[in-house]
Amino acid sequence: MVELGGIIILGILAQWVAWKFKIPAILPLILIGLLVGPIAAEFLSEDGTKWIEPIWNGDEGLFPGQSLFYFVSLAISIILFEGGLTLKMGEIKNVGPVITKLISIGSIVTFFAAAVAAHYIFNLSWKIAYLFSALIIVTGPTVITPILRNIPLKKDVSAVLKWEGILIDPIGALVAVLVFEFISVDAGGEFTKTAFIEFGKIVLFGATFGFTFAHGLNYILNKKLVPHYLMNVFTLATVLGVFVLSDVFAHESGLLAVVVMGMVLGNSKSPHLKDILYFKESLSVLLISILFILLAANINMEELYLIYSWKTVALFAIIVFVVRPLGVFLSTYGSSLKFNEKLFISWVGPRGIVAAGIASLFGLKLAKEGVVGAEYITPLVFMIVLGTVLLNATTARLFAKIVGVFLTQSNGILIVGASKVSRLLGHYLESNGRHVVLIDSNQSNIAKAKDLGLEAISTNIYSDTLLDNIELNDVGYLMALTGSSDINKYAINKFSKQFGENGSFRLVTTDEMKDVSNNPKEGLFSHTDDYNTLSNVTRKYPSIQEIELKDKEHYDSLIEISNNDKEIIPLFIKNGDGELSIISSYNKDIEKFDEGSQLVYLGKPFDVEVVEAN
Repeated sequence: MVELGGIIILGILAQWVAWKFKIPAILPLILIGLLVGPIAAEFLSEDGTKWIEPIWNGDEGLFPGQSLFYFVSLAISIILFEGGLTLKMGEIKNVGPVITKLISIGSIVTFFAAAVAAHYIFNLSWKIAYLFSALIIVTGPTVITPILRNIPLKKDVSAVLKWEGILIDPIGALVAVLVFEFISVDAGGEFTKTAFIEFGKIVLFGATFGFTFAHGLNYILNKKLVPHYLMNVFTLATVLGVFVLSDVFAHESGLLAVVVMGMVLGNSKSPHLKDILYFKESLSVLLISILFILLAANINMEELYLIYSWKTVALFAIIVFVVRPLGVFLSTYGSSLKFNEKLFISWVGPRGIVAAGIASLFGLKLAKEGVVGAEYITPLVFMIVLGTVLLNATTARLFAKIVGVFLTQSNGILIVGASKVSRLLGHYLESNGRHVVLIDSNQSNIAKAKDLGLEAISTNIYSDTLLDNIELNDVGYLMALTGSSDINKYAINKFSKQFGENGSFRLVTTDEMKDVSNNPKEGLFSHTDDYNTLSNVTRKYPSIQEIELKDKEHYDSLIEISNNDKEIIPLFIKNGDGELSIISSYNKDIEKFDEGSQLVYLGKPFDVEVVEAN
């Protein structure tokens, strides 16, 4: 009981440390696991026992016999399902082919090149070398996300890394399973002939079960056949059931099934998706905390001594500086990605929970069977996991600046509220080359925004989910456009530092409209127009107009007209190059205009005669 409680407490403490110092949680988790496991047994315990022992003599401990491996498998299935929920098809409209090649060509390059390196450097048999290379195919979404969270990148670059990290997990696991089965049965040519058939079965059953049960679960939830208080645990039970059932029909197809299930459910229009995702995120944090400590503690000091040599450094360097870049550049050949973006993707390739979990599972099983070289699997994979995470966590931000993918100016726009006003503005901004994201808790508004092709996120403004969203790294402008002045003010206070570095704006309140002297610095568009005015004008004139500006006097006259006309609301200044500047209610004084500049406004067309008269 003490050990189990200790693991949970230490795991959450490690998560807090990771949050505090903005590092991937895997670092403190593995270090704690090694401390309470092999290090404690070697240096801190008088009787040579670990402080936390997952398995004693194979049959005792917290998880005796095969139970540790069952727990690892089920936990990984939940983590991958949660990752699948975050995959949105709209994110990859520009880089879909690149991701496909990364998880195919990139995997093949890693599989063969890393195996050759492991074979010749550590003199491992080809079977063990290929098992090692299969295990390090995967990159970890649980470690990539914290690394990218604090690096402003183009949406396409962060999307490539995020999708690769999640989709490649089941692929690497499947390849590792095939190699493991090959070794376990001491197979030769006859196994090779059936390997592709087994792989096909895994893909067929995994994809079919995932797709089918995702739609079934969505139907059950939408028809409210399960009460709300049971919704999350019912989903959890369904995920575990799909994982186990798929494995029964095709061994090790469960991981693919849960990823497909998560993707299908995540891209549905289920109104319950937000609640499910919140629950799965919390559960994943707990499971990751427990898993990494358990797996690291399960390593023995003798295994660590095996890799205490220059050979380990050489293998690590080849995998990071040769194999990964080779796979990335071959996969991105002919794509729209620039050279510096390819270079950055090559640099960021940390391994995570799936590699560590399956390595522990297979390494221990093969070692028990007496397979020569199997004792190297777990420590070598953990070395790659810890080394790549440490390297990327400490250098990714600096490397992004060096190669020039670090966004010095974030021009994306986050609009709080997805009402008709926000959708109209968002559509105009998007059509003028700006990355726009709308957020709202109203599912109907989100659905309408998505129907327009806009990126929209259903979220609660009071949660911290947005702060962890790497897809918003290029956002530098914040516009609060809801009908609630309290929510608008809260959004400015909470998110302006992260999403409003170039400007944070909100609509003025009805009370602020009545007092000319009470014009907030973050006021948006006009001091004489609040949400109600904006909505009324949008209903009557649902289009955005542009009028060319002659000079400063012309602009001032147009602003004066708009102040006296409740059916004209100035929005932006569009210069000759198409760049947009948000008009603030606090300061409408524009010093100069480029040739061809335009006033962008909402409402009825200006009366030409009146404009000329002014």
